[in-house]
Amino acid sequence: MYNEHRCHTGKINSGCGHKGGRFNRHFGGRFGYAHEMFNHGFRRVPVNIEENETSFIINLFAPALVKENLKVSTKDDVLTISYQAKEAETAEQFTRREYSNGTFERAFALNGKVLNEQISAAYADGILKVTLPKNPETNTPAKDILVD
Repeated sequence: MYNEHRCHTGKINSGCGHKGGRFNRHFGGRFGYAHEMFNHGFRRVPVNIEENETSFIINLFAPALVKENLKVSTKDDVLTISYQAKEAETAEQFTRREYSNGTFERAFALNGKVLNEQISAAYADGILKVTLPKNPETNTPAKDILVD
C-alpha cells in the first residue's frame, strides 16, 4: 500500500534519492509498490494509512464529494479508489478556487496482506475511510533473530 514517489525526472520510482521517507520504509517492504493510474490530468488527493492489530485503514481526504460518485474496488490484488465528477460539479464559476472536487484515482497494491472480501468503506465529513482487514495467514509478526 505504498504510493510511488515522483522526482525531478517525472518517472515513478526512478531511483532518484530517498523514496517516501518513513512511510516507504514501513510499508514499502511489506506491500511493494502501488501504481498511480491515469495520474496525468487527474488531481492528487492525500491519504493517511493507519495500522492496528486487525486491519489497515486508509483515510482519504476529499471534501465536498457526492458519495454516489465514489468507487472503491479491488482487482488483481490492487485496491482502487476513484471519483468521477459530473459536469455540473466542475462547471461552477469561481472568483478564487483553492481546491477542487474533480475526478481522481488512487491505487494501492495489497500483496495478499488483506482479506479482500471483507473490505469496507464509509464517507463522512470529507474523509473516505476504507478498512482493510488483515489476512492472518500473510501478516505474521516481526521476529528478532539471535546473532551468534
